[in-house]
Order: sequence, then C-alpha cells, then structure tokens
Amino acid sequence: MKSKRKSMHLHAALWALVLAAAMTAIPGVAGAKSPVNVDWKGVAIKGYDPVAYFTMSRPIKGDKDHVLTWMGATWRFGSPENREQFEKDPEKYAPRYGGYCAYGVANNYLVKIDPEAWTVYEGRLYLNYSLQVREQWKEDIPGHIRKADANWPGLIGTAK
Repeated sequence: MKSKRKSMHLHAALWALVLAAAMTAIPGVAGAKSPVNVDWKGVAIKGYDPVAYFTMSRPIKGDKDHVLTWMGATWRFGSPENREQFEKDPEKYAPRYGGYCAYGVANNYLVKIDPEAWTVYEGRLYLNYSLQVREQWKEDIPGHIRKADANWPGLIGTAK
C-alpha cells in the first residue's frame, strides 16, 4: 500500500510539473511575459473588439476582415470604423494591463480573461477572469488599480 501511495504522489508531482511548464509556454496565462494577452494565434482579447466596449457598451466579437497589428498582437474589430478609431488612439481603447485580468494583476499575477467580464472605469477598459472575479474587482476599483499599476511592470519584466 505504501508503494502505491508513493507512486500516486510521484504521478501527481509529475503532472504538476507538466502543467507548470505548459502554463509558462502559453501566452496569456501565468508566467507569460507578453505585454499583451494573446491566444496561440497572436490574437488579443480573444478576438473581441476593444472599441465596442465604449461605443456599444457591450462586448462583440471582432471580424477577421477588420484587423490591426499593435504591440505585437492582432486586434480584431466589428467594423472598419472601429478599427480606424483604435488606430487613431490605441491607448484610449486598449484594455489596461494588456488585456490580462485586472484583478489578477492587482494580486501580482497574469491571468486569462472572459471578454464578458468587463468594466469601463474613468474612460479605461478593464477585463477580468470571470463575472465572479469582476464582482470582487468592483468592490474597490481605485484600490485595485493602485496595486495593479504598481505590479504591472514587474509582471511583464519591465520593472527597474
């Protein structure tokens, strides 16, 4: 019985190592150093249109026909007009913290997002991991932003 338990622990430890290695190799999850949260194709914010959060007050999927490369990522838009707006002022429309979960950044880690879990606060777009995490984020947005702003440079490797 003892050797079976030891084997189970070894098996679990090996899977933990495999998972940890995989997480650092996949952009957009813990351990990634990309300043923009992208999928394996290099598409930012899961292909959603960042401008639509402002102009339509809701997330919409971007179209492969309306794309723009910015900060090394492919951004998709629901219309050519939205693409043009982003191109004129990407800092205005791009989500803070490269589109990683803002609450995660406030807690010093990089986490993927659910494009449906979003907040526009003081003219800036913040994305979260889930709707539940967004509720935690909303409990103290200014405080979370202060922490996230302090953590962000270290998370993407630009801290001095």
